[in-house]
Amino acid sequence: MLSSTTDRLRLVRSLLLGGSCLMAAAPALAQDTVVLDTVTVDGAGGSSDPGTGEGGGIRSEGYVGREARVGTKTDTDLRKVPQAVAVVTRQELEDRNVQTLVEAARYTSGVRAGAFGFDPAFDTLFVRGFNVANTGYYRDGLRSLGGSFAVFRNEPYGLEGVSILKGPSSVLYGSSAPGGIVNLVTKRPTDAPFREVVGQIGTDSHYQANFDASGPLAGNDNVLYRITGIKRSADTEFVAARDDRTYIAPAFTLRSDDRNTQITVLGEYTDTKSGGGRGFFTTPDARITDIEQGDPRFRDLDQEQGRVGYEFEHRFDEHVTVRQNVRYQSIDTDMRFTSVLGINPDGISASRSAGEILDEARGIAVDNQIQGNFDTGAVAHTLLGGLDYTYFDGQYRYGGTTAPDLNLITRNYGRQPIPGPTSHSIVNTTTHQQQIGLYLQDQAEIERFVLTVGGRYDWLDTDTLNNNDASASVRAEDRNFSGRVGLSYLFDNGITPYANYSTSFAPTVGTAFGGTPFDPTEGEQVEVGVKYAPDWIGLTIDAALFRIDQNNLLVTDPVNTAGFFQVQTGAVRSQGFEFQANASLTEGLSLVAAYSYTDLSFTDGDNVGNQVAGIPEHQVSLWANYEVQSGAAEGLGIGVGSRFLGRTAADDANTRENDGRILIDAALSYEFGAVNPKLEGVRAQINANNLFDNRASLCNNGYCYREQGRDVIGSLRFRF
Repeated sequence: MLSSTTDRLRLVRSLLLGGSCLMAAAPALAQDTVVLDTVTVDGAGGSSDPGTGEGGGIRSEGYVGREARVGTKTDTDLRKVPQAVAVVTRQELEDRNVQTLVEAARYTSGVRAGAFGFDPAFDTLFVRGFNVANTGYYRDGLRSLGGSFAVFRNEPYGLEGVSILKGPSSVLYGSSAPGGIVNLVTKRPTDAPFREVVGQIGTDSHYQANFDASGPLAGNDNVLYRITGIKRSADTEFVAARDDRTYIAPAFTLRSDDRNTQITVLGEYTDTKSGGGRGFFTTPDARITDIEQGDPRFRDLDQEQGRVGYEFEHRFDEHVTVRQNVRYQSIDTDMRFTSVLGINPDGISASRSAGEILDEARGIAVDNQIQGNFDTGAVAHTLLGGLDYTYFDGQYRYGGTTAPDLNLITRNYGRQPIPGPTSHSIVNTTTHQQQIGLYLQDQAEIERFVLTVGGRYDWLDTDTLNNNDASASVRAEDRNFSGRVGLSYLFDNGITPYANYSTSFAPTVGTAFGGTPFDPTEGEQVEVGVKYAPDWIGLTIDAALFRIDQNNLLVTDPVNTAGFFQVQTGAVRSQGFEFQANASLTEGLSLVAAYSYTDLSFTDGDNVGNQVAGIPEHQVSLWANYEVQSGAAEGLGIGVGSRFLGRTAADDANTRENDGRILIDAALSYEFGAVNPKLEGVRAQINANNLFDNRASLCNNGYCYREQGRDVIGSLRFRF
């Protein structure tokens, strides 16, 4: 028999999904709506130049982000958002020839990208010290639901841009890490016809072809299309990891003549092959070696993922707009790997194990919104109400066995058969999770003040079923209220000081001694900052001071030690300062500069006062790109970047530390149209990451990694 809570959740889910039928009927109302003199639509079809990175709630100029819907779920000037928001624009992604999400965020303040060294299989980011990979990744405003290893990969070539909301954001998005969320915006159809093809060749046998085409379909400007794809074959610096990818993403927009109604359908299919064994053997005393973990005979991490959904919007008049965003997503991961367990007594061989993880996940996300724009006296309101729903269904299975010893003299990788496990029953769990959130937000403007107030209530139920032992299954029912209040003041000269208080929560898997489910972790932030974004120049400067407290973290149970039980007495505090400047100052010159100071330490639990491992206190980065506009060198572009990462604690006990390091990136490009008009649209580009091949080690609580070595990719693009 189903519980009453489950019955109610299923009923609401039916209403949410059934709402699409009502929304589909909205175009019939378009003829009765008020026709405005001027209607600006940000979103699908809103960009005529794909290089600007516009569409899907992002508006940018070169490297400068002007709007990002991630902060309020409305099209709001970033100066009016009382919280730090960073935007990595389409132009910056192209100039740096970004290949992964980690690369995309390298020059963003407050973000630790690459905390686990080079990893071609997963995109892991820390924002203000907190890992956001599990609960903080969003695609077009909807949560990217995944499993432990069935984690969605994101192809940068298929993105308009990346927007990062820093600090607790549960008020609009529900359960999430207190560091913030990362929203990836998919490329959308364009009004103007656009086509490009790109060929790439690089180190580690990197061969890749990209294509992108968009515009009106059959000459009808009410029906737009876009199709984007890549095909890549590549090795990596690991003996047992490839970096192959097939990606195809079709998109269509249908809209009414008056542009009051539109629907954009977004689809994606990705097939990737990486490696399960990535990294190096770490000795018991936490010293990294040059012994690779993986083996080519049992190595592949195969992942197949798909997403399909739509974004619907109807404007009844200048006051009322309704939206419904829906996405279904599916992901299957098969990860095979070998692990070096230790050096044998003979000193010339190493014992190994082999394992295989099968992880699959299915999910759906729905976000229904109604927006009202109205005045009450001298106060202008943008009122947003929403009801969203997410459902996740996943199964995780693991099996392991022994593997033949590795000869440390001959390093006989790939020369011995490795049969792998015959079953996957060591761990076999199924997880069902559903979340319903009801939220309300008001952006009230009076003269130069903007007051943003929001609240949300979530019903989050998680069932974790142990398929080997039903008695070990756990059900958790979390109920939580989240809020945010922020105030901004807009000076005429472009300076905007602001302050905010916001909260977050995230579910905690497992039970304490006695079988009691854990409570969610909770976070709260106080932030003050200033934004400078003048209208007369392409420049934004953002500075922020923040303090985030997170509690209910798991630590070892000091009483019930025999069964490895845990209790929720741990807490951490992240406090610091961030500065970032994005500029497109003159024709051809763009830059992004960032500095972060992050003090992340334990305030309760086992390591009070210690620095949390892996998060540098200081980060400094600068990327500049200049393209010559006239003279004999016209069309020549030069880009140079530097990333300084300060020292980090190598373990939570703070007994060791990782040294700081400086990594240098560079780019060289040439537009052939500058010398011959017949070659307009032809561009050659070379990008080098970690130019001086600094492969310093990174250790984190007993596991060690290395920075990615020098990586060089040459590209030839034809845009027409």
